[in-house]
Amino acid sequence: MSAASVEQPHGDRPLIAEANRIRDSLPGHRVEIIGGQILVSPAPDGPHGEVLTDLMLPFLSAGLHGTETRIIQCFGVWLPTGAEDHAIPDMAVVDADYRDHCIESGCHDPAVVRLVLEVTSSNYQTDLRTKVAAYGEAKIPVYVIVDRKHQRLHVLTEPTADGYASHQVHAPGQTVTLPDSIGAKVSLDVAAILEAGRPKAD
Repeated sequence: MSAASVEQPHGDRPLIAEANRIRDSLPGHRVEIIGGQILVSPAPDGPHGEVLTDLMLPFLSAGLHGTETRIIQCFGVWLPTGAEDHAIPDMAVVDADYRDHCIESGCHDPAVVRLVLEVTSSNYQTDLRTKVAAYGEAKIPVYVIVDRKHQRLHVLTEPTADGYASHQVHAPGQTVTLPDSIGAKVSLDVAAILEAGRPKAD
């Protein structure tokens, strides 16, 4: 999901307190802090949710929701980009013992995360830029982006201090096999995924 707006903290309120205030005042919205900025994402539309459902099927079929790993939507990840920074990716593949690695406010050590996945919404640049740097710095091994704006699927691997060394972009008609590091072989049909996320034509 992508951020619809960015808000700065007010006065001397800690950033996390301001984020919680915004979360309480905007039910259904996702509130994250990345790079010292509060990102507010709107509630997802139906096709956004449909993409996530369709995507979970090959991950489940590969056995990734079992004793070694779990598949979780809206998983809180603590980030090294700032004292209160955290993200809530649309979906994550995490180590099964993730509950033992909760840091604060329901967010977990990124060391337990094998893959994060985002489905773009209105402000797609957040997923394509801001989160690339944040997830890379957090050393999350695989970052997948379903880019509904440009009808592409991105697979980023080899995290670095400011992003990822490998960034592969895939178009409809291609099948993408994700790295074995996530714990199992998962192949994705790009056309089917993008079609599920396509909004209704006007």
